[in-house]
Amino acid sequence: PGDIVFAFGSPFGFKFSVSQGIVSAKGRKIGLLEERGGYENFIQTDAAINPGNSGGPLTNIYGEVVGMNSSIATRTSVYNGLGFAIPVDMVMRVVDQIIGVGSVSRGYLGISMSRQDIDSAMASSFGFEGKGVLVEDATPGDPADEAGIHRGDIITHINGGAMKSNTQL
Repeated sequence: PGDIVFAFGSPFGFKFSVSQGIVSAKGRKIGLLEERGGYENFIQTDAAINPGNSGGPLTNIYGEVVGMNSSIATRTSVYNGLGFAIPVDMVMRVVDQIIGVGSVSRGYLGISMSRQDIDSAMASSFGFEGKGVLVEDATPGDPADEAGIHRGDIITHINGGAMKSNTQL
């Protein structure tokens, strides 16, 4: 946050355009993929991103690509000060899979999680101390169900790594 960035693209058909702004926040969830249970981790910027900028690079002052312009928060379908970019490391994971195997494969647990992270009050209501992710439901026949994960379970670790929040899981 605070770093100067440039958003490149072709807003409204104006080719080879660039706007300047700063990184306002990282790790933003904006609800685009919420209904499908998708993972969101956007870079928020005030650099102008409009229709036609999507897919263009978001760069730092050294010309290094830090993200791919993706979406805006708007009530009018045009820039209102909030733009979002996919971090370049996420983009590169997809690119590497497409080049390597011709398709993209993502992990899938088959659970619905609580929308809020477990705080001390919620943890104590389950007779639990610590951090984890509350499972609201496990889809029958999906990987979590087959592994014995059920509604009300709290996932605390995966492959030895502690799970402290929904975003981390």
